[in-house]
Amino acid sequence: MTTPAVTRFAHAARARGALRFARIAVQSAALAALWFVADFAVRTLHLPVPGGVVGLVVLLALLFCGGVAPRWIKAGADWLLSDMLLFFIPAAVAAVQYGGLFREDGWRLALVVVGGTLMVMVAVAFAVEQAARLERRLALRRVMVARHAARA
Repeated sequence: MTTPAVTRFAHAARARGALRFARIAVQSAALAALWFVADFAVRTLHLPVPGGVVGLVVLLALLFCGGVAPRWIKAGADWLLSDMLLFFIPAAVAAVQYGGLFREDGWRLALVVVGGTLMVMVAVAFAVEQAARLERRLALRRVMVARHAARA
């Protein structure tokens, strides 16, 4: 026999779960809509860049300028990233279908994958280091301006 408190807790938990599901669905749909708009723009303007890249740049610009708050897309982006493996199942099927290619040129493919991964890691490390230096310079400049203003 359940008590009224347990029943209220169960209903509240179900409501929170439904709200979380709705938030993820809306945010994922918004990210997909941004991709569709960017892809349409790329096709219409005949740009030599994939629509996903343009959409990512637009989203990044919106995040930096404050047009989109990170909390507005965080749950949807987290869900998409956590289940990203499901989106690559066709690639796994292709790998099984082209087994002979992997047997013959697998070492080359592995070399390209490892080399590409290393290049991305180095580029990200460089970008993070440059961003950290910029942050330190800006913080130092703010401190110097504050000290100068305090002396004046």
